[in-house]
Amino acid sequence: MAREKDGARGGGEGEVRERVGVLLAAGDPAAGDPLDFLRAQFDAGLAWVHFPVGLGGLGAPRALQAVVDAELAAVGAPDNDPRRIGIGLGMAAPTILRYGTDEQKRRFLRPLWTGEEVWCQLFSEPGAGSDLAGLRTRAVREGTGGDAGDWIVDGQKVWTSSAHNARWAILIARTDPDLPKHQGITYFVCDMTDPGVEVRPLRQITGEAEFNEVFLTGVRIPDAHRLGAVGDGWRVAQATLMNERVAIGGRPLPREGGMIGPAAAVWRARPELRTPELHDRLLGLWVESEVARLSAERVRQQLAVGAPGPEGSGLKLAFAGLNQRISGLEVELLGEEGLRYGDWTMVRPQSVDFYGRDAGYRYLRAKGNSIEGGTSEILRNIIAERVLALPAEPRTDKDVAWKDLPR
Repeated sequence: MAREKDGARGGGEGEVRERVGVLLAAGDPAAGDPLDFLRAQFDAGLAWVHFPVGLGGLGAPRALQAVVDAELAAVGAPDNDPRRIGIGLGMAAPTILRYGTDEQKRRFLRPLWTGEEVWCQLFSEPGAGSDLAGLRTRAVREGTGGDAGDWIVDGQKVWTSSAHNARWAILIARTDPDLPKHQGITYFVCDMTDPGVEVRPLRQITGEAEFNEVFLTGVRIPDAHRLGAVGDGWRVAQATLMNERVAIGGRPLPREGGMIGPAAAVWRARPELRTPELHDRLLGLWVESEVARLSAERVRQQLAVGAPGPEGSGLKLAFAGLNQRISGLEVELLGEEGLRYGDWTMVRPQSVDFYGRDAGYRYLRAKGNSIEGGTSEILRNIIAERVLALPAEPRTDKDVAWKDLPR
């Protein structure tokens, strides 16, 4: 299927349904090569209908994506496994769309969406903790002036989900240590196959190693793989982080979807486990889950007219707390059964699956929800300052050159 020409713009629901019909008329999507179908879906503008024409979209309202997804699911069309490529879909793609050059958009978005190229995020560092702006990974550009060439990157990153599967990474590094810590940071796309990239597994409490630490030694990044202006990396990174929090806490769910589903299923199937106290707690968590689900839907609708704001931090904060309390209730409900854990084998998973596992896995894995994607403490600060307009915490390092800060 030929790609759409730049400049054309999709219409409303009628045109979207017509395009789905044309896509499906080209062949049985359940019978052919899934990758061929996904490529054709992207080229038809049905990957992200709200993206521009030629980049997997139609410039149509974001809400119409649900129409596309429902019609394709009804005929058994393949999906692009969002659990495996969630970082690319929820974080890299919107950042590239907003700050990338036309060439970068054409190069990266299509294989990102089809799942041909997996992405990871090289942000957090072992020495910076929750103070992301304190990062010390350095990027130094070869040459000067008109002869300036590639960037050479050295440093260490940590808690990198899917680094063992990734082809590309979104990376922030310090390019000017003479400026305050929030300045002098630049945002790059890093080739994970570069010989200077070393990925080491970090085994978790679940026994798995979905996270990694990544060592960067003399990694060469062409300037063409820089996103945004030199020194503007903190602003670009904020776009990534805001989208990340919506992707984690605001993903589409049916009623009783998410962590509350398994707990409610156990309650219905095992009446001998019930007590009045557990019943009251389950009802309260069910209501909170439904409020969070509907709030996430409202935020996604608001995104049709702008970039994510601090409301995404609220969604992610609620998501973490709910997951931990619900998984704890499920384990308590199951009693001795809930204490059993199926398999401690150290594996390198392709994706994270909360729901195809036992209650013990959900309980253990949910502990990380209040750390990944922004710690709950940092998110509370964001909500306090940007939503409630409370005074900001005192920051004595705001105007001090990064190189002069105590380590």
